[in-house]
Formats: sequence, structure tokens, C-alpha cells
Amino acid sequence: MSAVPKVSRSAVIAVAIFLVAHLALLLGLSTPEKFVFDEVHYVPAARQMLTPAMSQPMLNPMHPPLGKELIAASIAAFGDNAFGWRYPATLFGALAVVAIYLCGLALFSAQGPAIAAALITASNQMLYVQARIAMLDIFALGFGLLATAAFMHGFRRERPHALFALAGGLFGCAAACKWSGLFPLAVCIMVLGVIRLMQGWHTLFADAKPSDWYRPDLWPGFRVQHAALCFALLPALTYPAAFVPLYGLSLPDLVEAQRRIFADNTTTAIAGHTYMSAWPSWPLLARPVWFLFDKTAEDSVAAIVFLGNPLVLWPALLALAVVLRDFIVARRWDAFLIAAFYFGPWLAWALLPRTLGFIYYYLPAATAASLALVYVLRRDGLPRWLLWAYVGIAAAGFAALLPISAAFVGSSMRTFGRLMLFQSWI
Repeated sequence: MSAVPKVSRSAVIAVAIFLVAHLALLLGLSTPEKFVFDEVHYVPAARQMLTPAMSQPMLNPMHPPLGKELIAASIAAFGDNAFGWRYPATLFGALAVVAIYLCGLALFSAQGPAIAAALITASNQMLYVQARIAMLDIFALGFGLLATAAFMHGFRRERPHALFALAGGLFGCAAACKWSGLFPLAVCIMVLGVIRLMQGWHTLFADAKPSDWYRPDLWPGFRVQHAALCFALLPALTYPAAFVPLYGLSLPDLVEAQRRIFADNTTTAIAGHTYMSAWPSWPLLARPVWFLFDKTAEDSVAAIVFLGNPLVLWPALLALAVVLRDFIVARRWDAFLIAAFYFGPWLAWALLPRTLGFIYYYLPAATAASLALVYVLRRDGLPRWLLWAYVGIAAAGFAALLPISAAFVGSSMRTFGRLMLFQSWI
């Protein structure tokens, strides 16, 4: 009987988090009314999808279509304007915050830390900026984090089948927005593979504890065929469904679309880009991306700089060191999952042959870093108020950077110069 009120309370809180986050992201969404950064690629591709007979060549074939289809649906509903282009991003930004709350419930088994994780995530400029622009990354993030939350909730269950199946389907949707949505799916497959391999070897920890990330009795009824269904077949079914509105059921066209995506995303970039950066520099926030910089008056600018909140992402590096230590030394399952879903989506970029990279590729890992901060700040022996004091500090950092994160807020040149702390940020 007690489980029902608990589930209901969690659902109510999740809905409340979604509504507050969504409304906050909507403020000033239409400013500016022109294209911002890569909207110049994705909005025309979405418009093309709305034409009665889609013209050729297809615009932006280097990414799967689901994110662009969501933008197209919003344009059809709200008009071909800045609000219509960007509205779906706000929905998925709010869903990403909710997903971190759900991950927190799975990891910490308490409402307070889960809510704190959602608040820290919402205070990270990376998510805020990406959730207010018509690009594809926020769609892959929203689907991917919801899938990750399902996986985390199933991880400690005796019968994780339904939750793992849900995760697999959502990962397929994430990949249908952008292929980087496959990275957290690969993390899940690796986690399952390592645990099943150790179980096959009959591995035992001499001082086994309930909090161990590995147990020989984990998922007793979850067989190889179940894993294949959840993490191979279901993603393979949901992913191509996004292509049906474009190609119908034509298998040759579907295969050719994948060949083109692969070719475009594995080609080594020849020319550099003003804001390009390498994956090792992303956690340090060494090179942000200027999405927008417009002078609106003699001493006023409208600026959107993709830059994470330093008061979140720099302390997160220390928290992640503690997480790694607890995973390796204490074998804690919660530390193991946080480390896996931070380092996996980040380090995957080190394996790709492309040399052209941007700090917004770090968004999934940066969002998972919020869980590491909460993990450390709720450790035994620390006062309970410390976590909430830090939430306040993160919010203060977010407020300080808002003039360069939202064009509708605006900034003086002097304030903008003060917020550009390092030469590499300019």
C-alpha cells in the first residue's frame, strides 16, 4: 500500500519539475527572430519536410531525421517563426531535467537528492542554451537521459526486462535524432557484457556487500535473448521508423541514407572552425561557442554563448574523482553507473576519426556530472544543508551568466567583457 503514494508523489514532482523548467525555458524564446548558429542548417531541412513534394537534394542529410521532423511539426503547429523553430527544444530540455530527477531517484532512493540533481542540471548553462535553439543535440539528450533513467531503475531489480526494453526503445529514438545518441546505448551494452562475463567466470568478491556494482545473482531471469531484444532489436526497430515519412518502406533508400550519414560523420575535417575544440578540453570549458553576438545599441549586445556554468562543471571534476574512487575501491553500484554514463558519452568522441569537435558535444556528460555532485554532497558525515547551499551557489552562477546565455536579457559591453574570464573564451 505504501508504494502507491510513493509512486504518485514522484509522478507529481516530476510533472511539477517539467512544468517549471518548460516555462522557464520559454521566456524570451523568440529573441532573436533570426537564425542562431546552426539553425541555418536544421530549420531549412525541417521546412523542406513540410513541402507537398519534397525538393531535391535533401537538405542536411548528415543527420537522421527525427529531430528535424519534430522541428517541422512545431513549425506546422506554431508557424514558420522563431518560436515555432525552437519550441520543441524547450520540451526536450524540460524532459532532460525530469530525466535527471528520475536518475536521482534510482541512484539515491530519496526525493531530496533527486530534486537537487534536477536543480543543478537546470543551473547548468549548457542545457539552458541548447534547450532554446533549433538544433538536434537536445532531442538526443532528452531521449537518451530518459533511457538512462529507465536503465538505472532496472539495474538493481530482479526482473529488469520492462525497464530495459523501455530504455532500448528510447535509445533508438535518441539515435534517430543524432548518432551520438548511440553512445549511452553502447554504455549499457558494455555494462551488461562485463557483468555477464564476470558471472560466466563465476567471479566472487571475497568481502561481497549489498552495495557492490557486481553480484553473481544479478538479473537471474534476464537471458541473452532478452538483452538482444532490449538493446539491439528494439533500438533497431524504433530508429528506422523515423525515416518512414521520408522514404516510405524503401529498404535501398534507407540503406543509402545510413551510408550517407556514416560518410559525412566519419570524414576527417580539412578546414578548421573558429569555435572548434578537442574533447580533452571540454571539461575545462576552455573554448566556448558563440552562438550569437549582436550589437543592439552603442553599448548593448545580445549574446548567446554556449558555455557551461563554471560553478557546476569545475567542482564536478573533483566530484567525479571521488565517484571513480568509490567505484574502484568501494565497488559502489551508484558510483559505477554515474562514472559509466559520464565517461562513456564523453570519451566516445576520442574514438571518432573526425577532428572537428565542439564543446556542445560534451552536453550529455556535463548533464550527468550533476549526479556526481549530489553523490558527493550527500555522503555520510556531511551536513544536510551543504547540498542545498551548493544548489544555491549553482543558481547564483547561472544568474551571473544569464546575460550571455539568453539574447532577450541583453548585456552591456562592459558586463560581457567581465564575463569573458579567459582569452580563449573570446
